[in-house]
Amino acid sequence: MSETSPRLFIVSPHFDDAVFGCGALLATHPDAAVCTVFAGAPEHDMSTPWDKQSGFSGAHEAIRMRAGEDDRALEVLDAIPVRMPFLDAQYLNSPTVSTLAAALEEVIYGSTANTLLMPLGLFHSDHALVFEACCEVLPRLAHLSWFAYEEAIYRRLPGLVQERLADLLERGITATPAHPAHDHTLDASRQAFAKREAVHAYESQLRALPNGYDDVFAPERYWQLDAVRDHGKRAKKAAS
Repeated sequence: MSETSPRLFIVSPHFDDAVFGCGALLATHPDAAVCTVFAGAPEHDMSTPWDKQSGFSGAHEAIRMRAGEDDRALEVLDAIPVRMPFLDAQYLNSPTVSTLAAALEEVIYGSTANTLLMPLGLFHSDHALVFEACCEVLPRLAHLSWFAYEEAIYRRLPGLVQERLADLLERGITATPAHPAHDHTLDASRQAFAKREAVHAYESQLRALPNGYDDVFAPERYWQLDAVRDHGKRAKKAAS
């Protein structure tokens, strides 16, 4: 990767979200970091409907096997796994927004990234929690380039993307359609091939998706995010 290329840090709620939503982009950025937030296993093993649907007997097996799938997917894309110890909602011990925000800020600050990608926080409660935490971090790390990516599959649900864009504006964050800079030496067909190979590494998750996963291979969509200056003053003026 050239010195002028952005060093990507992609926040992924679960093991597959970054590859499903940003796999083609990752293919153009060797050594990008993919930070999976909910990568922890509960202290005591338990069985949940989603883990059963994915083919696992319990949470400990699920996390172990899914981490292995993630390793294989990220190896295809030459990406670096970063994993946080938080538990996803199905394990009934979600972190608070402030706790997650503080942990994310520390991990991001300690990286070499200059370009951050966060999920839009569509549909799933874990995605929404990560979105909330990233919105807290963004103004404090506003010197970095921030983008949001539309989570594959969930973005197809009517109105969700539009609602989230309006939500961002209310928070004082503008969202402009844009694509992070990428290495043009890798053509679109090779990007698509690399993403497809990486996606298929997540065998358990693809098996569990009830309505298929065609949207994973549709064009990826991104929004450049910028904090509006004096948003508090503007909001107060608009309300008066």
